[in-house]
Amino acid sequence: MQALTIQGRKFLWRLPQTDHATVMQVAAEFNLSFPVAQTLVARGFTDKQKLRDFLLVSQELSVGDPALMKDAPKAVARILKAIENKEKILIFGDYDVDGITSSSLVMTAMMPLGAQVNFFLPNRARDGYGLSTKIVERAAANGYTVIMTVDNGTTAFDPCARAKELGIDVIITDHHRPHGKVPDVFALVNPHQHDCMYPYKYFAGVGVAFKLMSLLYQEKNMQLPDKVIELLLLGTVADVVPLTGENRYWVRYGLAHVNKTESYAMQVLKQNNKFVKPALGSLDIGFTIAPQINALGRLDDPRQGVQFLIGSNQADTDRIGKLLWQLNQARKEIENEIFQEVKAKIESNAIDLSRENIIIAASSNWATGVIGLVASRLVGAYGKPTLLFHLTKDGVAKGSCRSIPEFSIFDGLVENAHLIDTFGGHAQAAGLAIKVENLAELKANLEKKVAAELTEFDLQQKLRIDASAKLPDFSSKIITDMTNLEPFGHQNSQPYFYVQNVVLVQRPTLMKDLHVKCVIFADGVIKSLLFFNRPELFELLVAQADEPFDVVVQVMENYWNGRTTIELQGIDIAQLRTNL
Repeated sequence: MQALTIQGRKFLWRLPQTDHATVMQVAAEFNLSFPVAQTLVARGFTDKQKLRDFLLVSQELSVGDPALMKDAPKAVARILKAIENKEKILIFGDYDVDGITSSSLVMTAMMPLGAQVNFFLPNRARDGYGLSTKIVERAAANGYTVIMTVDNGTTAFDPCARAKELGIDVIITDHHRPHGKVPDVFALVNPHQHDCMYPYKYFAGVGVAFKLMSLLYQEKNMQLPDKVIELLLLGTVADVVPLTGENRYWVRYGLAHVNKTESYAMQVLKQNNKFVKPALGSLDIGFTIAPQINALGRLDDPRQGVQFLIGSNQADTDRIGKLLWQLNQARKEIENEIFQEVKAKIESNAIDLSRENIIIAASSNWATGVIGLVASRLVGAYGKPTLLFHLTKDGVAKGSCRSIPEFSIFDGLVENAHLIDTFGGHAQAAGLAIKVENLAELKANLEKKVAAELTEFDLQQKLRIDASAKLPDFSSKIITDMTNLEPFGHQNSQPYFYVQNVVLVQRPTLMKDLHVKCVIFADGVIKSLLFFNRPELFELLVAQADEPFDVVVQVMENYWNGRTTIELQGIDIAQLRTNL
């Protein structure tokens, strides 16, 4: 059925029309509260067997045979030969959490097999992204005969050609989309290859590395080390890949594992954040655990991340853990400074969003490791594809792109490849390097593409509401029921609930000039409601007084001083009586 729409203050709300009898049947069959049952039905789960498969997430249905991945058997055979002959193997990763966990995972898997293995992660500022000819030549000089990339390599044409000249066999494991052709290497393990038969395509880089190591251990008739599961969990959640299918299985499995047996490194990361909840969830990893590791690659040397995750010396783990916390705090400050700088440009109409649909900004002062995060925040704030660039002294702009679901920024870059030095990524997130003089033409071309392909409706910021709810629904029962939907993340978001006709019990409070705290009443129940980073709502809600309004919320548990309370996080409001 077609969704109803309501214009909220910031978002266009899309309310799905679900069959009441079907929702009631799902609620009764699986003992779920009505809003959670409606969420499942709204997301297309109406068949009893599909519902059961989604809720139970079985290994048999979710996990494929790693031998189906193109070149994986060939790569495993070469690794086994290298181990047997005591050849030196270099693992080459990336500087983000996916690259750090991928490198750590392969090291953890290979070392018990007696492999002569080492790793290298590039410094973002000094070495740039991806395998380079310089690194290949250095590896050859140090006697390496096998290079295995993790989370990169699909576009490393020149370095791979140089490796072949030097007699090095390159095994690429990656999850970035090929540009069309692929490098000439010994083996390329990437499910996005058009002739790869593996049924699931949406792994992070760590997921592809995990599948290859799984096949390696199958060949050895051995069990992978437990540590591998924690690393797979961290990298998969951090890289914001879809938490569907096989990813969903491994993240759920990994959460059960770390909540039962956590490593010392995980304990340190939790202590850094004064984590008090009884168990880690996927959102905790995405928003509090992984950013600490990510900060290392954004602002410092990512190689310490591998030492932190797999090292056995607690003193080193404590030392690096403290550094991770400090770097992440610095990252937040730098990120906010850049965000405010671009926001000021928008508010002064230096970037005029009334006629521009692409946000492009650049500065020589912006850290390359942080601009991707700022671009994500700008997309969230303004609903426009965003490209931010660090300007180098040699006239090159190094950029990070983020986009909206309706517009593939990767396809936009492919169409403008003649203007760009290098690029790579996905539909909604990509990176590139381009000469400064080509920026204006790239902007103009992307604006034309948006104008040609997207409607005014496409460019509106939207909220897909999952279910209607009443304030009495927000009890411990709904919290328990929502655990059946987890893990939450990309393509399996935490549900949005639509609540009608609530009224304010008292005057709202503006906290830190950023967050709006309210107390609302409806259907005999009073609840606390908090809007994060929505200061513009304060005066609107003050003016609303005791008139009813509608609100979209997410529900969560708050842990404080040994007490657990159920709280509502406000997302947007509608049907205000004023036109302020």
